[in-house]
Amino acid sequence: MKMKKVVSLVLAAVCALSLAACGSKEDSEKETLVMATNAEFPPYEYYEGDEVVGIDAEIAAAIAEELGMELKIEDMAFDSIIPAITSGKADMGAAGMTVTPDREENVNFTDTYAHATQVIIVKEDSTIAGPDDLVGKTVGVQLGTTGDIYADDIEDATVERYNKGFEAVQALTQDKIDAVVIDGEPAKEFVKDAEGLKILDEAFTEEDYAIAVAKDNTELLDKINDALASLKESGKLDEIVAKYISADEE
Repeated sequence: MKMKKVVSLVLAAVCALSLAACGSKEDSEKETLVMATNAEFPPYEYYEGDEVVGIDAEIAAAIAEELGMELKIEDMAFDSIIPAITSGKADMGAAGMTVTPDREENVNFTDTYAHATQVIIVKEDSTIAGPDDLVGKTVGVQLGTTGDIYADDIEDATVERYNKGFEAVQALTQDKIDAVVIDGEPAKEFVKDAEGLKILDEAFTEEDYAIAVAKDNTELLDKINDALASLKESGKLDEIVAKYISADEE
């Protein structure tokens, strides 16, 4: 009887441990949501120490929380983001990415979550006063961005492409180019940190940002759209944007 009792207790303990182990494994094995970005684009994504922060990073984290997933951010060159999504290395791309027909050929886009502008940065003593004055000029852009796409339409312009936006701005300060076409919010950050530059009042283009998802992953697309709708309805989306962009700057 004693032996049977001991065996029963041991079996009970093993079962209890097995159940506990199973429970903890389940809790720790959240699915990972991999976001591809280019962390050279303040205030949407940039580094604070070793961490990627910014509007897109926080929105992605809020989406992951809505979906019960763990967010992982992969930093890469901007023009590598869509290939990373189409190859399955990333689940989505959030990088202040504008919806364009060319990009829509390769990926699907979620509902838009931010409105933006492409602006023109010039030296304070420049004779360039608006988009029409870029004709025949040397214009700097960040490789693969909307500015890169639209700059090709400027008549007789020479387009110089840089891997990072600040490299284009640096070239402008060194008189290597005449102007930079880049997204409005990063432009403010770059001009703030550089003497003798200004942003022209007239925008180059108006655009909307959205999250890129693989063409064959409509299930994730729908889930992200539902999460975005929830974040908009709760006011969380506006709260995240307001943390980085004050109303008088928009």
